Amino acid sequence: YQRRVRGQEERMVKSEGYRCCTRDMFSRPFRARGMPNLSTYLVNFKVGDYVDIKANSAIQQGMPHKTYHGRTGIVWNVTKRAVGVLVNKQVGGRVMAKKIHVRVEHVTPSACRKQFLDRVKANDDAKVAAKAAGQPKPNTKRPVRGPKPGRSIRTETVSVAPVKYEALY
Repeated sequence: YQRRVRGQEERMVKSEGYRCCTRDMFSRPFRARGMPNLSTYLVNFKVGDYVDIKANSAIQQGMPHKTYHGRTGIVWNVTKRAVGVLVNKQVGGRVMAKKIHVRVEHVTPSACRKQFLDRVKANDDAKVAAKAAGQPKPNTKRPVRGPKPGRSIRTETVSVAPVKYEALY
């Protein structure tokens, strides 16, 4: 099928379906095909939790659009089989906060705040220990890494002398 516009031939336009360009994105990993495990359904989500959206192609119901695959959002609503997630999406030149509902099969708890929460707990423990010992409050700010230390490299000098030309005929 080719379309004619004012005497010129045009090629057929590339179709952009709802799940186009998702052949690798939605494919299941090796030896992990089939229905999800029961542990997927036993995770408790609370409002305010950080979750990663990862679409599971074995379950088509409640699957998010491909633009949200791999995004991290905050749970704002919990229903019987799904969770409402607040996700940032770039539309044109601006970033919009989008509220979407996704089934629990397509959502996993995020580990994005784990390092931060561990650091907060360690800082609080250090403050309590310093107060009990009667010492001043410790510095809990993260130090700047700074440049790597310098080092000297030893090299050997090799003198190369030219070899006298000899005719081979």
